[in-house]
Amino acid sequence: MVLPNTSWNADDWNPEFYRYEQIADWIGERIETGVYRPRTVLSEIQLQNYFGVGRATIRKAFAILRDRGLIITKPGRGSVVLHRGDEAGS
Repeated sequence: MVLPNTSWNADDWNPEFYRYEQIADWIGERIETGVYRPRTVLSEIQLQNYFGVGRATIRKAFAILRDRGLIITKPGRGSVVLHRGDEAGS
């Protein structure tokens, strides 16, 4: 998983939306454009550090991405970008 060199800062947040929604949109856009390809493992720790948020915020963002069918999360394995057309149970 590759993140930009410069971390997110206070000016990057839109106060009209929850941070986890903005993080989900940011990751989702990168999945949709192919920056995060299928089978990419998303690192909670790297994302926490990049956005300067806690684990709960990242996990809420991942829940949105799961609902959108973009990732799957397996206990002990982490969250992984899905192939197009994959189902969570496959």
